[in-house]
Amino acid sequence: MERYIQIQWTAASLEEARKICMGLVEKRLVACASIIPQVESIYRWENKIHTSTEAKAYCKTSDGKFLEVQSYILENASYSVPEILKTYIDEGLPSYLQWIDENLK
Repeated sequence: MERYIQIQWTAASLEEARKICMGLVEKRLVACASIIPQVESIYRWENKIHTSTEAKAYCKTSDGKFLEVQSYILENASYSVPEILKTYIDEGLPSYLQWIDENLK
């Protein structure tokens, strides 16, 4: 049985997050995506501290699709180094996990 994961990534805007998440779902690379439309990020880039308003996306998929999802985000995101993190889903409602599996086929 495939392990399930949640991929967290940050987009420069809500529109960018929507466009990329829609593409990921259409291509069945992820079963679903949840977007938090506005987060404030504080980070160091090119040796300066920056703040920016971004959109945070959470996508549910299988571990075997991680590299494809990562590639799709990198090809379509405006950031040269976007945050892309993978977290394993150790447990979940069995019917929900089955739904994830069915929507990746």
